[in-house]
Amino acid sequence: MKVTVVPAQVTTVEDKIMGSLGLNQLLLLIAPVFVGGVCYIFLPPFSEFHPYKYILMGIAALLCSILAIRIKGKIVANWIVILLHYNLRPKTYVFNKNTALYREDYASAAPHEETAKKAETDTKRHVPKLDFHTMAKVHAVIDNPELRLRFESTKKGGLHVRLTEIEK
Repeated sequence: MKVTVVPAQVTTVEDKIMGSLGLNQLLLLIAPVFVGGVCYIFLPPFSEFHPYKYILMGIAALLCSILAIRIKGKIVANWIVILLHYNLRPKTYVFNKNTALYREDYASAAPHEETAKKAETDTKRHVPKLDFHTMAKVHAVIDNPELRLRFESTKKGGLHVRLTEIEK
């Protein structure tokens, strides 16, 4: 006995029962017959023909025939079910990681403003101001083409200044 694997995409194909009509379409086209029988038997005057019963049977036949039309490979009834599922789903956004709900309040553990300012001033380096003559010497060294001056940055953001004097 030969065994073949059927891919998942093939199992969703609708079988054609009569012509190009599938099972759901045939059920929709047969439903007005049963609706007409129910109207004939259970609506007054019982088991007698009356014009409003014909109108109800005609409306049921028209509605079911419209629902059986196939658009883009799906019948209109399936499209309506898809739209109803979409429109009836909840419109609220359930997950928001930025919400403060169920979070602990750390406001009491936050440092005071004075200690924060003091910590800022402690971390800053105090660079001494140079007088005019020293500043001129520094600029002369930087601008000297005979010296190799390199500024290299490290991966962590540090700065290395390399000053190499070429001997003549």
